[in-house]
Amino acid sequence: MNPRIYRADSLMLLAAMIWGGAFVAQRVGMLHMGPLSFNGVRFALGALTLLPLLWIRRRGPSPPPRRALPGDRRLLALGGAMSGLVLFAAASLQQVGLVYTTAGKAGFITGLYVILVPIAGSLWGQRAGKGVWIGASLATLGLYLLSVTETFTLSPGDAWVLASACLWTAHVLLLGRFSPKLDGIQLAFTQYLVCACCSLLVAGFTERVTMYALRQAAIPILYGGGLSVGVAYTLQVVAQREAPPAHAAIILSMEAVFAAMAGWLILDEALAPRALLGCMLMFSGMLVAQLWPRSP
Repeated sequence: MNPRIYRADSLMLLAAMIWGGAFVAQRVGMLHMGPLSFNGVRFALGALTLLPLLWIRRRGPSPPPRRALPGDRRLLALGGAMSGLVLFAAASLQQVGLVYTTAGKAGFITGLYVILVPIAGSLWGQRAGKGVWIGASLATLGLYLLSVTETFTLSPGDAWVLASACLWTAHVLLLGRFSPKLDGIQLAFTQYLVCACCSLLVAGFTERVTMYALRQAAIPILYGGGLSVGVAYTLQVVAQREAPPAHAAIILSMEAVFAAMAGWLILDEALAPRALLGCMLMFSGMLVAQLWPRSP
C-alpha cells in the first residue's frame, strides 16, 4: 500500500476513535445547554485550539510548504465557507435529532453516509471500485446489527438525523474536493469558525445561554471542542488530502464500533452477540476497502 494512503487511513481511524467517545459528551452537554449553543461553543473552542498551530507554522524557522497566492486565499475562503455551512447544518440537525430519538437508531442513520458517499460521488464523476462498494455494503450491514436493537420506526427525531446523514455525505465529498488543493490546518480552522459563528448567531435568537450552564457543561465542551473538533475533524481534513471520499467514509464510520467499545469498557455496557457480529462486519468492510486491488 502507498505509505501516504496508509498514513491517511491511520489518521482517519484515530479520528473515528475520538468521535466514538464524543457521543456521550454530546448527550451530557445537552442536559445543560441547547443543541445550537453547545455546537457553537465547541466549534469555537475547536477553532481556538488550532490558533497556536497556525502561529507556529507561520512563525517557525522553516518556511511554509508554499507561499499562499491570491487564488489560494479565494479558494480557501470558498472551501472554508462551503464546508463550514454544511458542517453547521449537519451538526445542528444531528444534535437536535439526538433529543428525540434513541442512540441506536441515531448511530445507524448517521452512519448511512458510508453508502451514500460512493453513490453521491458517482454523480460527481468519482468512480468507486468494486472493493469500495463491497466494503461499504459490509459496513452498512454491520452498522445495522450494531446500532438497531429495537423495532425500527421512523420518528421525527429519525428524520432530523437522516437529513444530517445526507449533509455529512456532502461534507465528506466537499473535503475530498478542497483538501488536496489547500493547507489542511487553514481549511479546518476556517470551517470551524464559520460553523461556530452560524451556530451562535442562530442560538442567540432561539436559545438562552448562561454562565452556570457553561460551567455545568464544561467537561463535555472540552472533550467535544478540544478533541472531537480540534483534533478529530482536523485529522479528517488532513487525511482526505490523500484518501478518496468513499474510502474515507468507510473508515470514519468505525466511530460506531469505537462508541460501542467505549460503552463496554467505561460504562460496563454489555455487547450482545448481534452487536459483536456488527463490529466484525464493519471491520471487515474497512479491510476490504483498503486491501482490494485498485484499478490503475
